[in-house]
Amino acid sequence: MDYEERIKALEEENAKLKEHLKKYTAPASRKVYYENNKEAVIERVKKYNKDNNYKPTPEQKKEYNRQSYLRRKEKSKKEMEEKSKKEMEEKQNDEII
Repeated sequence: MDYEERIKALEEENAKLKEHLKKYTAPASRKVYYENNKEAVIERVKKYNKDNNYKPTPEQKKEYNRQSYLRRKEKSKKEMEEKSKKEMEEKQNDEII
């Protein structure tokens, strides 16, 4: 009995903390703000980096390049899948006709 009450109390506390954490981890309002002011944000970051003579470390460059490569790879993979799906659909349509 005591354990069940303790478990229930902890689950409620966990849910409460998760709700509280959502406010600080990528809230929708910030995403909307960035989408509406994307150019201004990018310009502000560029100006800050220029004013502070920012230069990424070799490790940062390596990580940036890796992330870019993975994004390009994922994008090309999706394009290839879409292309193959279109071709399959066209073949099926041709066979039906």
